[in-house]
Parts: sequence; structure tokens; C-alpha cells
Amino acid sequence: MVSGLIGKKVGMTQLFMPDGAVQPATVLKAGPCVVAQVKTVESDGYAAVQLGFVDGTTKENKPTTGHFKKAGVPPTRVRREVKVAAGGEAPKAGDQVNVSIFADGDRVDVIGTSRGKGFQGVVKRHHFRGGRATHGSMFHRAPGSIGASSFPSRVVRGMRMAGHMGSDRVTVRNLKVLRVDAENNLILVEGAVPGGPNSVVLIRKAVAAKKIKVAQVEPVKKKGKK
Repeated sequence: MVSGLIGKKVGMTQLFMPDGAVQPATVLKAGPCVVAQVKTVESDGYAAVQLGFVDGTTKENKPTTGHFKKAGVPPTRVRREVKVAAGGEAPKAGDQVNVSIFADGDRVDVIGTSRGKGFQGVVKRHHFRGGRATHGSMFHRAPGSIGASSFPSRVVRGMRMAGHMGSDRVTVRNLKVLRVDAENNLILVEGAVPGGPNSVVLIRKAVAAKKIKVAQVEPVKKKGKK
């Protein structure tokens, strides 16, 4: 059994829980995916499968077309490799994987690419405080010193400076699955996930799932005579 699924971010919504609380949720279109390749411990040194996200038609070159033709599946533009769950039965090439591998209440990790912000300064990129906003200070949103001149006479590696912001691989862990819609291949998870609408995400079963804490209400002790 595979441990993950490729999907797309549809958008955000909110759900009303049985206790009346409002829970923000992200709607993800998970699958269907086809198994394009199976990797085994004997041949590759580890157990995994290559999944292809079925989302319209795409044109591929001859080597890639032959790769999918060998598995007996149509070419897909989005492909990801996911591990096979320990002790589970590995799928075969050509099999289809859908959202039914998840259930309500499961914990999942969502991997995606964050929104790109372009070139940004240190105040927005690294949350620098900046200088005084008074007239004539000439030091409002500048980074300040970036190193000493005599020693080491260079800018040390890792110095926080202005530069490209966003478009990074981000993993949000331990999100609770609120609802699974198998008919429409939709899954609703709590909170937000990286990326904008229609961005590709990888949904996998939580690597280090946390236990769900249930709030216990203690009885109120009344003051007075016994």
C-alpha cells in the first residue's frame, strides 16, 4: 500500500463541527493517480512507486512515452515518487490509487511549494525591525552591518540579507483529515497548506503522527459549607 498521493490545492473553506466550533479547512483534489513504475529492494535498494497524477492529456518525448507505455498507463505531466508502507502490499505497474487510502481522522503531511514573493528586503524577508522612523535618520529599512572589516574581512556564510523570497519546498506536518469525498476525489484537511490555488501538493501519511488530545472539563468545585 502506498503512503501518499499527488493532488492539487482547490482552495480554503470552513466546516462547522458538532460542538459548534468553526474549523478552517483546505480542500485538496487528491488523485486519481496511476502507478508508472515500481521500485523494489532487490533492484533499486528501496521500496517505492512512481505515481502519475491523472489531470488531462500531455505530450511527452519518445523516452518518456515508452516509460509509460511499458506500465500500460497514459502519460502524465506531474509525477512523484512515494514510499510503500511497511508491511503493506506493493501495487503493480498500471494500478490506480485514489483518495480511499485516507480516512476521516487520519494525520497527514502536505508537501508543496510556497508562493513566490520575488526580490524582497530584509524587513519583509527576515522580519528585521529597521531603524528609527524620525526625520533625517536615513536608516529606515536598511539591513545594518553585515560583518567586520579587519577580521574576517568577508561576509560570513548564512548572513541574512535581501534576496529572493518564497517558491520554497514547504512541509506542513500532522494535519487532521476532516472529511474524505471518495466520489469527487476530494479531501479536506484542517488549517492551511503551502501554495496557491491549482498548485501541486503531495499528501502523505504523517511520518511522526501526534496523538489527538481531548480536552477534559473538570467539575467546578462550589465554595461553601460541607
